[in-house]
Amino acid sequence: MSAAISAAEKVDGFTRKSVRKAQRQKRSQGSSQFRSQGSPVELSPLPQLKDATFNEQQDLFCQKLQQCCVLFDFMDSVSDLKSKEIKRATLNELVEYVSTNRGVIVESAYADIVKMISSNIFRTLPPSDNPDFDPEEDEPTLEASWPHIQVCDSFTFKPACKARNLVYEFFLRFLESPDFQPSIAKRYIDQRFVQQLLELFDSEDPRERDFLKTVLHRIYGKFLGLRAFIRKQINNIFLRFIYETEHFNGVAELLEILGSIINGFALPLKAEHKQFLMKVLIPMHTAKGLALFHAQLAYCVVQFLEKDTTLTEPVIRGLLKFWPKTCSQKEVMFLGEIEEILDVIEPTQFKKIEEPLFKQISKSVSSSHFQVAERALYFWNNEYILSLIEENIDKILPIMFGSLYKISKEHWNPTIVALVYNVLKTLMEMNGKLFDELTSSYKAERQREKKKELEREELWRRLEELKLKKAMAEKQNSTHNVLNAHNTSAK
Repeated sequence: MSAAISAAEKVDGFTRKSVRKAQRQKRSQGSSQFRSQGSPVELSPLPQLKDATFNEQQDLFCQKLQQCCVLFDFMDSVSDLKSKEIKRATLNELVEYVSTNRGVIVESAYADIVKMISSNIFRTLPPSDNPDFDPEEDEPTLEASWPHIQVCDSFTFKPACKARNLVYEFFLRFLESPDFQPSIAKRYIDQRFVQQLLELFDSEDPRERDFLKTVLHRIYGKFLGLRAFIRKQINNIFLRFIYETEHFNGVAELLEILGSIINGFALPLKAEHKQFLMKVLIPMHTAKGLALFHAQLAYCVVQFLEKDTTLTEPVIRGLLKFWPKTCSQKEVMFLGEIEEILDVIEPTQFKKIEEPLFKQISKSVSSSHFQVAERALYFWNNEYILSLIEENIDKILPIMFGSLYKISKEHWNPTIVALVYNVLKTLMEMNGKLFDELTSSYKAERQREKKKELEREELWRRLEELKLKKAMAEKQNSTHNVLNAHNTSAK
């Protein structure tokens, strides 16, 4: 079989990819790093909490938490089925218990609750099955234990539409409970706990990352003493991602959390927040997998600019510094982000960056890739951007005119040509006199260029003639020398 795969790989790249995908699908069920510890533990069902007296409920609650600390090997789908089902049912009961009852989360229960959560979610993440994994095309590797302990419909006992992991569900209900007291929980939910939680964001399972995002957001909101630590650790994750690993599965989710955090920053912004923007978020635009998290990244950048408009100039200059030169998909994303920034820019800040910005837009408009040119031309469909251009038409029109005029005559795509004509018409209406002057000077410049081109062609023609004459003269001299030598030898 391996020989057959090898031959197929050599012949057909598509076959190679399909074979790898089939192999990954086989292995995906074995992705779990949860293992039963030691010899198998057989669980026995405990009495229902609803059937216990009020005095018995607290002890029974803690017993059930301890019972749920037992781990099973989900790589083996047929082992410990009874115990796995008991654990699933117990977790389901615990979720309902903390959701529907008041006064059940007492101080003595915090240690058992956090221990149960830690036992079930913290583990070493497996290395990726596929070093060539493409998140945009390939299916993610799903956590093998997830389907077994997802929430089930209480009537049909079928998995709910959205697979919700019971342990994470319990964790969220615990954090959101009216009885939850951060002053007690901070003894257990500390920096080490948060560090382990952040490491899980590298999970390939998008369902887990989605839960982690909500959990971390709740922790950030409730534990004021952990906020600076959380921001610092996210900063470190991003720096490793940019400059070392170039891979981290949870970048989009962490950026989504940061969007909410930035929105809550007090004014004036601290120096550390500004540094994070310029030293981390802007360089993240160079990442290879930018498409996977660009929407969240752009949102964070715009949030900063809405908080402090003076950051607009360094941000735009930073984006221009990292502007993609060879990747059209990235350039389209950059143009989209620039439009989002221009939507919130102050007119005074616009004046500071109009020249370098529109020099780049002029280049993008001239791109032979029609999607890049089209995205740049769409700026003229934005009413606010149009108003900014009109206020500064004397500076912007001379920058843009040459590219637009040339494209209107030479671009291969008729849609782009039509868009350019509309843009030229709009600019002419803004300042007809300047437009006419630029048209005349452009045509005069083109005439001068054509004249220079003709002069160059004439010069090359003369050089070719001189070269030809020289070659003929050398040939004649050579023939004459041969004849002289022949005559001399004949004498």
